[in-house]
Amino acid sequence: MKILMLTWEYPPRIVGGIARVVHDLSKRLIKDGHEVTVVTYREGETPYFEDDKGVKVYRVDNYMINPNNFIDWIMQMNFNLLAKANEIIDKEGKFDVIHAHDWLVAYAAKSLKNSYDIPIVATIHATEAGRNSGIHDETQRYINDTEWMLTYEANEVIVNSNYMKCELQRNFGLPFEKINVIPNGVNLTMYSGIERDYGFRRNYASDNEKIILYAGRLVYEKGVQYLIGAMPKILQNYHDAKLVIAGKGGMIDELKAEVDHLGLGNKVYFTGYMDHKSLCKLYKCADIAVFPSTYEPFGIVALEGMLSGNPIVVSDIGGLNEIVEHGVNGMKSYAGNSNSIADSILTLLFDHKLCNEISKNAKAKVKELYNWTKIAQDTHFAYQKAICETMAERQAKQIAQEKAAKVKKMKGEEKEVSKLLEFRKRQAYA
Repeated sequence: MKILMLTWEYPPRIVGGIARVVHDLSKRLIKDGHEVTVVTYREGETPYFEDDKGVKVYRVDNYMINPNNFIDWIMQMNFNLLAKANEIIDKEGKFDVIHAHDWLVAYAAKSLKNSYDIPIVATIHATEAGRNSGIHDETQRYINDTEWMLTYEANEVIVNSNYMKCELQRNFGLPFEKINVIPNGVNLTMYSGIERDYGFRRNYASDNEKIILYAGRLVYEKGVQYLIGAMPKILQNYHDAKLVIAGKGGMIDELKAEVDHLGLGNKVYFTGYMDHKSLCKLYKCADIAVFPSTYEPFGIVALEGMLSGNPIVVSDIGGLNEIVEHGVNGMKSYAGNSNSIADSILTLLFDHKLCNEISKNAKAKVKELYNWTKIAQDTHFAYQKAICETMAERQAKQIAQEKAAKVKKMKGEEKEVSKLLEFRKRQAYA
């Protein structure tokens, strides 16, 4: 099967979780014998084309127009993605299916579908309404409408949790049977050869301090502010603890100001952006990983935390709620509640037996349910459904056209007979 992936991020450009999903899924599909082409945005000095271990990756610039805002930038990117995809199709022939990842590539996907009659499978990784607890301005409304358009145009829609399935049905009126729940996965070998490095660990905490790790974007919906708010209670009960925050985002200055306000300067460390290898090393040096999101359709980082061997604490919300069973393979806390976060972390800090049991169970669950072999098989099934639906639509259209032509022909014949009868009638009275 020839598959075209449309995405605005692909390694080494990593903005959120989409890049890793597209990368790992593509690699697995290649192993299963499929042909995968990725068309994405180019950033920095990355090559315009590369063969990424079998995955053909084409990158485009946004160089034609100076955009006035983010929406204009996205539209320009779509024009360039579309132009590149057209070029590839002209040289290598049609794809069997287009896999569009989120609203950012919706217009390119729709244009290709209409131009070449190629089915679309769309993965909605998150919604604008979910991220912002509703739609509050025109930009958000535009994004929300584009998400609706993509789900409408798609033959099949993929979401990563039952929570998201309900959200799409509620927000866009999608029929349940059109929505496929396929979780994200994690590279099971990502920590291979990586052990706890005490020299590396001392860059962030002293040997006697337990590292509480947050890894992810520093934006409101990730809930880092509530984790910082939990630290005074944690330190009051367990002094030898250190919060390490790995990532970047628009809230960085606000979060640092809150740390200063609470007097936590020597107990909270901001690493800034970390490359994948360094982050893996940090996970292996941590003692607890925390993901305090207020909105989370899935949570790949939670899987990475579970696989690292750290006991994790997550918000009891969205996809995280489906991944973690409280006290079995992780701990839960109320979303947006610093006191609840502190209680779950303190439970782990004081109960080593529970930590070991949770870590063991978490690893087992990740390996069983969130491996890319199974996920790729389920995704391929969604592709097949989309292709079959398109073929059925073509056949139905052809039958309708043939029927219309037949009716038209019969009406023409009836008209000719009527004319003949009228002529004979006039002849009889002549």
